[in-house]
Amino acid sequence: MKVALGQFAVARDWQTNAETCLALMARAHEASVDLLVLPEGILARDIADPDLVLKAAQPLDGPFVTQLLAASKGQALTVMMSVHTPASEGRVWNVLIAIRDGQILAEYRKLHLYDAFSMQESKNVTPGNEIPPLVDVAGFKVGLMTCYDVRFPELARRLVLDGAEVLVLPAAWVKGPLKEAHWEVLVTARALENTTYVVAVGECGERNIGNSMVVDPLGVAIARAAEAPVLVFAELDKTRLRHARQVLPVLENRCFGTPQLRSDK
Repeated sequence: MKVALGQFAVARDWQTNAETCLALMARAHEASVDLLVLPEGILARDIADPDLVLKAAQPLDGPFVTQLLAASKGQALTVMMSVHTPASEGRVWNVLIAIRDGQILAEYRKLHLYDAFSMQESKNVTPGNEIPPLVDVAGFKVGLMTCYDVRFPELARRLVLDGAEVLVLPAAWVKGPLKEAHWEVLVTARALENTTYVVAVGECGERNIGNSMVVDPLGVAIARAAEAPVLVFAELDKTRLRHARQVLPVLENRCFGTPQLRSDK
């Protein structure tokens, strides 16, 4: 499967961001990409206005997603991204969507909200309460996660036990002391401990680190970006996946969550 990582800095107005997404989609289609992953929260962003997520949120049938769906018609390209949609009581959902050929294939409302490092995502965002679905892309089963989810290994493990061979992670990873190191360690760990590919795409710009990367099932970074807007390509290989799971059978060797393990009473 050929994947593309569309790293960019999200603007304040949704029209500019839609144009950026459409341009990245066009380039990915021309390059015969199977899966294009974009960052988290790409409708609008302004570091001086943290409540912009409330004012800029659109339903999935609003003009932002509608434009992307129209552009995807007739194409085999799958595009994944995160947007904010209206919820009840003046709040929003942080929703990861997968689109292809004019249709929304899957939706995932972010489970783990970023209430850490002096940030409070839950101030405006309502958490989801359902395990993300798997999406079939070019013969691979793809599991969905969003940003802060990567710090919770039980979600990645659940998706892999459900059959995921690739984990997709749109993100807006905030800058700060050691934060780039956290990102690299966590993305690599989720890939290695589950012998799966991880396609992690971060927003860049004033607040966030960028540093998008693809890590293979043995923990090798096979593609990566720096801090600037870029479109990066990588090839995901079933042979590499099978090899990793043969030489490192952690999914078979695990004890917790299996009937063989019993607690003392």
